[in-house]
This record gives sequence, C-alpha cells and structure tokens, in this order.
Amino acid sequence: MIALFCPDAPPIDRREILRYAGVRTSDPATEALLDECLAIAQPVLTYRACHGTFPVRMDGDRMDFSFASVKSASLAKFLTGCTSVMLLAATVGIGLDRLIARTTVTSPARALLLDAIGVERVEALCDSFSPLPRFSPGYGDLPLDFQREIFRALDCQRKIGLSLNESLLMSPSKSVTAIIGIKENL
Repeated sequence: MIALFCPDAPPIDRREILRYAGVRTSDPATEALLDECLAIAQPVLTYRACHGTFPVRMDGDRMDFSFASVKSASLAKFLTGCTSVMLLAATVGIGLDRLIARTTVTSPARALLLDAIGVERVEALCDSFSPLPRFSPGYGDLPLDFQREIFRALDCQRKIGLSLNESLLMSPSKSVTAIIGIKENL
C-alpha cells in the first residue's frame, strides 16, 4: 500500500539551518538575515511525502524486494534482522528551488541560507514521519540508480510531484528518498 501525507510544517531548528549553511558561530546580523530568509521561504514551502511498506528477503548482500532486487553489502548490513522495509519519498516543493534561483543573482548570502533552510526542512519532514535511521541510494555501495526503483514503487511523480532526470537528480531539489528497515517484534 502506498500512502500520501501532507503534514504541517515541522518545528524549525535554527541551529541546524546555520550548521547546514556552514555557520559555526552566529552573530546578530546572521540571525537577522536568517529571520528574513525564513519569512520569505515559509510561504513557498509545500510539504509532501509518500511511503509504502514492502517485504524484503536477504541472501548475503543481495536483497529481493517485491518491486526490485539489488546487491549492496552496506544496505544488507543496515537491514540486518529486518523482514520488511518502508520506502519514503519527501519534498518541500519546487517553490523553494525557484526562490533560491532568483535570490542567487541578487544575494548569494541569502541564497546560501535559503538552501540550508531547504535541507533542514526536508530532513525535519523525514524525521517527523519516522525517527528511525534512513538509508538512501548513493550511500555506501547502494547504487544511485536504485533511486529509479524507489520512484517506480512509490509512483513519486504522480503522488507528490517528485521527478527524477536522466542524471538521477531529483526535482524539486530539496527532496529525499530513503529506505527504513522494519524488524518484526518477537
């Protein structure tokens, strides 16, 4: 079963935004600029996510899901003891991409903070859905092109407007796909 949810905005973690922007110690000017960026970013954010649960059969570093098979020692280690997985796709929408593109020309500092806001927002969205660790295509030895299988299994384009180009880049760019292991309670 594939489910869609459009949650309310998760709480904002200013410290995390500044960390993503590479700011080690903040000052009043940086905090004021962050306030400005949050004020213009929040109206364009569109929180969307879809997920589905699928059985997994493991044989060494080979995993068979109902939607695909893949060989990955690092994913196999991550899924040790799991009987199924939850696939998750989440995005904060194309509006922020457009805002960042416009702002890059006029204020690189604002664009940097807007980009960091996008990263923090999509990570917070994923965390609000599931506090469990996530594993994404491109981590370890899991091929980035496994992204295509996740997109097909979840029908990301139709469900949440998330697309994948030939270079395996997602649009909107502030998006995440992930695998979450599920262990059966004994």
